[in-house]
Amino acid sequence: MSLIKEITKNRKQKLEAIQRAGFSVYPSETKRTHKISEALNDFSKISKAKKKIVLAGRIRALRSHGKIAFLNIDDGSTNSPQGGSGSIQALLKHIALGEKSYKFFLDNFDIGDFIEITGILFKTERGEKTIDVQNFKILAKNLLPLPEKWHGLKDTEERYRKRYLDLIFNTEVREKFKLRSKIIQEIRSFLEKEGFLEVETPVLQPIYGGAKARPFKTHLNALDIDLYLRIAPELYLKRLLVGGFEKVYEIGRVFRNEGVDRSHNPDFTTLEFYWAYANYKELMELTEKMISTIVRNTFAKNGSAPEIIYDGKKINFKIPFVRVEFSQLIKKYTKINLEEIHLEKLKKEAKKMGVEVTPGSQKPEVADEIYKKFCLPKIQQPTFIIHHLLGSFPLAKQLESNPKKLANFQLVIAGWELVNAFSELNDPIEQRRRFQEQEKFFKSGLEEAQRTDEDFLEALEYGMPPAAGFGLGIDRLVTLLTDSHSLREVILFPTMKPKD
Repeated sequence: MSLIKEITKNRKQKLEAIQRAGFSVYPSETKRTHKISEALNDFSKISKAKKKIVLAGRIRALRSHGKIAFLNIDDGSTNSPQGGSGSIQALLKHIALGEKSYKFFLDNFDIGDFIEITGILFKTERGEKTIDVQNFKILAKNLLPLPEKWHGLKDTEERYRKRYLDLIFNTEVREKFKLRSKIIQEIRSFLEKEGFLEVETPVLQPIYGGAKARPFKTHLNALDIDLYLRIAPELYLKRLLVGGFEKVYEIGRVFRNEGVDRSHNPDFTTLEFYWAYANYKELMELTEKMISTIVRNTFAKNGSAPEIIYDGKKINFKIPFVRVEFSQLIKKYTKINLEEIHLEKLKKEAKKMGVEVTPGSQKPEVADEIYKKFCLPKIQQPTFIIHHLLGSFPLAKQLESNPKKLANFQLVIAGWELVNAFSELNDPIEQRRRFQEQEKFFKSGLEEAQRTDEDFLEALEYGMPPAAGFGLGIDRLVTLLTDSHSLREVILFPTMKPKD
């Protein structure tokens, strides 16, 4: 028998012993009076009053010394307003509990068990805040032993597979996910102050759209129809502009059947919002304001500048952000003049540079692959990449001053593409032409091409006001702001290939 199986067998025997003693091993309620952090924050007041309190948590350490035993109990309550720790020392005494009860505890309770303890707070001779236990109760029996030293801290893949163990042993990881929640709260707060309404749109869609990506396909038995997990909420949010809403936003999960790497996960969280009667220039100003506000409210103290450290480098979010044209950036780092070069010549140049060109790729797609390899990694400070080539984003308006370019921008920080935004195309005739063009590209082998959505085109024909649209990868933003290397570090349960 393996060691793990032997330990599990032993713990099941302890579970049965607790049951035979007349106790529920997994009771449905606890009489907890304080979180551990609250007890520590109000320690002086509670201990002086000699008031009995009830705490609950997981046993993280257990040390017996004859007729006394010390425990460390953790309930994870480190998010209290005062910032107190969620861990406390507990003292069990043979005299206080009685010989039978004391022995029962040592015989049947293990590290990893969840327990409830009743007692009085005091300080040890060494000054450690402790609870003198007068009664105890099992809340949940632990059957698998917690690793003494979580090997997953070294095995990154295992950390992601068993995130629950990662969270138990790695305080930094728990804090990172609390920070993620704070960042999302700041996003919502900012948008609501700006007058945006939060909405929800379908995750299952009869035709996928709003981005260039391969979808996940499924089947709805009730109606006997094929559906797709959305790759973006864009086309439904625009329908709301047609319906009369002026400012709408959605934070939600989207799904793209594509590669997995440090900056991609098949399902991820996005923010999209649409702003009627605005254009991409106004949207850039709002984006600067939003990102710098989030950083300031989340990290800055005492009026300090909105800045972070990422990968050892200081990133400053002072407004205004740098603005640079897409074609100028390509020319700067590759010497290629996108405005003059034709598609076949560009493909040859890309091949020489070691850039893979997928079948059916047009000039915008080839240029984008070159950009990602030679330009994107060099951009560190917040930078708006503006005016991509016509065809890059089939839902974006052209520049009136130069119809070969788009009225758009992407926000890049520390090599991360965070935001994609533009003045939205609201001409139904031009939108249909672009969808038809995309269909040709799809048939020629470009799987990521956008498909024609007749219902959306019909909505446009009823009239959509001029508008600006914005899409942010929340996982990427959190990765940046928490100084993480990969999206997997900020997604609680990232997609993983199953073990054999």
